Amino acid sequence: MTDNNTLAGKTLTSEEVSMPTLKQAFCYWLKLGFVSFGGPAGQISIMHQDLVESKRWISEKRFLHALNCCMVLPGPEAQQLAIYIGWLMHRTWGGIVAGGLFVLPSLLILTGLSYIYMRFGSLPAIAGILYGIKPAVVAIVLFAAYRIGLRALKNKLLWSIAFASFVAIAVLKIPFPIIVLGAALISLLVHRFKPALLADSAGHKASKQHYGSALIDDNTPPPAHAIFNFKKMIRLIAIGVSIWLISMLLIILYFGMDATLTHMGWFFTKAALLTFGGAYAVLPYVFQGAVGYYNWLTAPQMMDGLALGETTPGPLIMVVTFVGFVGGWTQPFMGADSMLLSAIIAACVVTFFTFLPSFIFILVGAPFIESTHNNLKLTAPLSAITAAVVGVIISLALFFASHIFWPNGLAANNMLANIDWFAFAATLIAVLLLFKFKFGTIKLIGIFALIGLLHHVLI
Repeated sequence: MTDNNTLAGKTLTSEEVSMPTLKQAFCYWLKLGFVSFGGPAGQISIMHQDLVESKRWISEKRFLHALNCCMVLPGPEAQQLAIYIGWLMHRTWGGIVAGGLFVLPSLLILTGLSYIYMRFGSLPAIAGILYGIKPAVVAIVLFAAYRIGLRALKNKLLWSIAFASFVAIAVLKIPFPIIVLGAALISLLVHRFKPALLADSAGHKASKQHYGSALIDDNTPPPAHAIFNFKKMIRLIAIGVSIWLISMLLIILYFGMDATLTHMGWFFTKAALLTFGGAYAVLPYVFQGAVGYYNWLTAPQMMDGLALGETTPGPLIMVVTFVGFVGGWTQPFMGADSMLLSAIIAACVVTFFTFLPSFIFILVGAPFIESTHNNLKLTAPLSAITAAVVGVIISLALFFASHIFWPNGLAANNMLANIDWFAFAATLIAVLLLFKFKFGTIKLIGIFALIGLLHHVLI
């Protein structure tokens, strides 16, 4: 990777680091949008390496404080972190550019892959590849629960919340929003009366390594636009809400209240407000609504979409683009002969309503976050919600596994007779590769895509 702040392998001095122009920042965020693989952990790691260690646009302390605050908000924290840093350097347009370019490449790539899937997915070779990828998806979701659990489940209370959330969604079929609200209520009560139980929060802590002075250093005063102003906050809220209202009204006026696109706009707005803990946390809610209630796509298609989402850059929540595309294709609101147009419009609309709240949250709340960058305890109440997310993700993984292992349905009297032993064995291998040998997501999916293709050719 070429860096503007290195010369012949030697890091430049702090005096030689200059504030990038908006054009230079635009080029960086565009490049990041195409290389941000690896989920939120990988994306945050890339930004840390680039912005803290190499370019030194922001100090590690300020970087991690912004990240911790983004974790408290619903929405993809990596994209929100990009919006925040872009805003801090270049005001509102800097935040819009950073956040928009973080997802735009993924939108274009995933829309193209979704078309290939819907147009050619029934071809034997493509079906074989997807058949091989599905066991890897189950392992990836389980591994996500494991990684979040290591960070979040610090005591018996949090373990209990995780178990209760698993039972609530898997056995009692309680809707995901109620589970999140319940965990939030618990966090508020515990934080009020027993704060020590939530003291070890999901926040990130700075390392002891020093990377040199940064443009936005630990003690750099907030720029003028970052000073909290109540009137400005109200104005930004009004603008954000107006954009949402106007967009929804235009869809309703053109397509009607009961149209597919109208339901998508409203549904994915709610989904955007429930993404505490990352994309894996909201997948059960998206699954419940998109598959179980609206029938925009089937359970196997949802799993295929998750697999495609894992192979593209950008936040994993971009899987909603696939959901919108398939929903527009199967329910073509532009006419039966315009399936592709309906699918593309639906994919764009779903992506817009999913990410709009993130821009509003950061642009409205960033001045307040800047005023609290010496207080890292704000993330403590997140612990209970994150613990609940672990149980929900495990439930999702088991649900996916049941559809893969028993594609013809699960019956108690003949479970062993109907099981797909190839899929079962492939899942165990994928789990081993992830947990034991630390395979990357892209590498794992590539291996199992090849396995699926070979299985199709040889059997």
